[in-house]
Amino acid sequence: MPQFNPIPLFLGFILSLSVGAQTKKAGPIILDFGEVWTINAPDFKTDTSMDFKAVFDIMNSPDEHRTLNSSIETAARFLNMHAQNGVPIEQLKIALVVHSKASKDIMNNEAYQKRYGTNNPNIDLVKALIDAGAQVVFCGQSAMSRGIAQKELIDGVQLSLSAMTALIQFQNNDYKTIKF
Repeated sequence: MPQFNPIPLFLGFILSLSVGAQTKKAGPIILDFGEVWTINAPDFKTDTSMDFKAVFDIMNSPDEHRTLNSSIETAARFLNMHAQNGVPIEQLKIALVVHSKASKDIMNNEAYQKRYGTNNPNIDLVKALIDAGAQVVFCGQSAMSRGIAQKELIDGVQLSLSAMTALIQFQNNDYKTIKF
């Protein structure tokens, strides 16, 4: 009868502890949002010499008005993840094109409170993205169909003719569309 060897079991236990102990981390660009995991020794290496130009197509939003829009937070994760892995901030260019159900998420607090009776949970995130150089573009067609005036938007959000127009313009400027 073969003898039991506890070493492989012990090593497996130690490995499971080290994987389970890892935590997500925000920063260095967006400090309060966009936590990401560290990926040690990936097989597909990140080319830190290239420009990363991404346009996020943001159209969905949680039904609960007090919940942060995770689609918007994806842009913060994109910035933090790449910066944590050696891509210089100058090489990270992002834009968010907001429309449809997500229209409410870029309203200022006064307008949001008037409609939904609570603070907009996305304001600090949207402001942090704009402060980091992100362009946040709101679909004019969604603005009209949802009755959202330009003065009701978070400062720094730009109004466009349409989401389709903005997406095409960003794509024509070599931005890659990211949609979740």
